[in-house]
Amino acid sequence: MHYFWLISGVILALVWLDRLRDAVHGREIADISAREWDRRDVALPKLSIIVPARNEGLHVEAALRSMLALDYPDFEVIAIDDRSTDNTAAVLDEVATGFLAGSAGAGASPASLAATAEATSPKPSLEVVHIQDLPPGWLGKPHAMFIGGQHASGDWLLFTDADVRFRADALRRAITYAEAAGADHLVVFPTHELHSIGERMMFACFSMLFVFGHRPWRVHDPRARDFLGFGPFNLIRRSVYEQIGTAEKLRMEVIEDMKLGKLVKDHGFSQRVAHAPGLIPWRWFHGTFGIIRNLKKNLFAGMNYRYEKAFGACLLFGFLAILPYAGLLLARGWLRLPFAIAVVAIFLLYVGMSRRSPVSPFYFILHPVGSALLIYAMFVSIAHAARHRGVVWRGTRYPIEELRKGLV
Repeated sequence: MHYFWLISGVILALVWLDRLRDAVHGREIADISAREWDRRDVALPKLSIIVPARNEGLHVEAALRSMLALDYPDFEVIAIDDRSTDNTAAVLDEVATGFLAGSAGAGASPASLAATAEATSPKPSLEVVHIQDLPPGWLGKPHAMFIGGQHASGDWLLFTDADVRFRADALRRAITYAEAAGADHLVVFPTHELHSIGERMMFACFSMLFVFGHRPWRVHDPRARDFLGFGPFNLIRRSVYEQIGTAEKLRMEVIEDMKLGKLVKDHGFSQRVAHAPGLIPWRWFHGTFGIIRNLKKNLFAGMNYRYEKAFGACLLFGFLAILPYAGLLLARGWLRLPFAIAVVAIFLLYVGMSRRSPVSPFYFILHPVGSALLIYAMFVSIAHAARHRGVVWRGTRYPIEELRKGLV
């Protein structure tokens, strides 16, 4: 037992110190809320915002209205109703009708509305596309993204989610930064809205887990294998989107946002990541167990639907995230020292994270609890796939054999 604590402690101290050293480079990530990106004297290209929505009747109206209020000079919004069974289709049509009436003038006749819209080409424009059927060999969201891309006419495409809201200057700042940095693909981190201790704990633990597999500060380096994509904000040049094969390459990808980033990186294009405090408020999950529900389809997909890989990841994460605290309590004498070093490194990582999120660094105390719940989330994801022999998401079942064949 003595050697177990000795070897484990030394490994954990070295791993967490290395992660702390590497995370210092996180300060190199741009902050597009800074004054330097609030420019109004530069010409900006046309932008297409593509919003897939399936059963998002509660959120999509607020999201669309925030997009239509952007101060970007030339853009269009393409909202995709992906076979919704709630009131999403009706909400989209209502917003579109109201927006068109407001653009053309109150009290105008239907004929004059159409004529005015055609003659003046109001900026922004809003188009609603209804999908009735899902073709074989497609997941719903990649197919909706593909259809949205076909309708888009912008030089840049923003793929976002139907529950994401934007401050008026968010897209102007993002495009200004992307053009200045020579980026082909830009991922912007939203500002997470967290309303409870459990939500902050789970968000912090997930963030720690995420940066072990994906280092955002390295995605710009063509020599690094790190890549990134994020559902709320995937901004990509249209020419690059077409060169990587469009969303058709993602037709069977559950984590299509991440895999879009992988395609960009694999094809040798430039990728950037940016912070945007206050520009994109987003409530990703509700309650302590909300993140577990949201990750049910994602975690096992991230393991390429391989059981041995998923179980191995659970053991590794338990070793890295929980054992430092267990060793600090259970080891004896000087054998506690390397575990203490690991826990201090975790605390310092929480200090760094607190500068970009509404999570106090003292949440590091709850790190083993949140980590245990994330391991439980992986087992939930595995059990879901095993029970359904695939993934059931938003009412549609996708067989695991097809999912494995369609991996990027």
